[in-house]
Amino acid sequence: MTDNRFEAPMAGDEVATVLGFLQYLRDTFRWKIEGLDDEQLQQPLAPSTMTLAGMTTHLAFVENYWFTYVFEGKRPLEMFADNDWDAAPDYDWEMAAGMSPDQRTELLSRMQQESDSVVDAALTSGGLDLTAQNPGQDDRVSLRWILVHLVEEYARHNGHADLLREAIDGQVGE
Repeated sequence: MTDNRFEAPMAGDEVATVLGFLQYLRDTFRWKIEGLDDEQLQQPLAPSTMTLAGMTTHLAFVENYWFTYVFEGKRPLEMFADNDWDAAPDYDWEMAAGMSPDQRTELLSRMQQESDSVVDAALTSGGLDLTAQNPGQDDRVSLRWILVHLVEEYARHNGHADLLREAIDGQVGE
């Protein structure tokens, strides 16, 4: 595995620091799935059913959900919007089984790029204090909260990815 992760600035302002850590954690996840074949990516670590393949599609969903659906108030990507979430609440994890590794990685990269475009536009038009109505909630959510939540989401799942990767091929690292 090649460690080409973006390093967050150690003395940056709030925006540079939060965006830097989000990019670092995105790169860390990409590093964890690098070089594995489909069988390895779909290998769970008992007793969990969690896989790196499912985690990839889940993170793509999370990016699309928070930036497109919540922050922009737009319809989510069709593959997510058309799911009956009551009947299949883990669809974002399970959909990975029907996709190739390249399709999953491309989906995650595309959702991250779309998220970055939303963030760039928001930062130019109002900054981290911009808010959006959180669907199904009475309160609004700020861009700051969404970004920090994504940092938390990637950090948590990178911990899972560490364990899965080590079980698959013994590869360890941050």
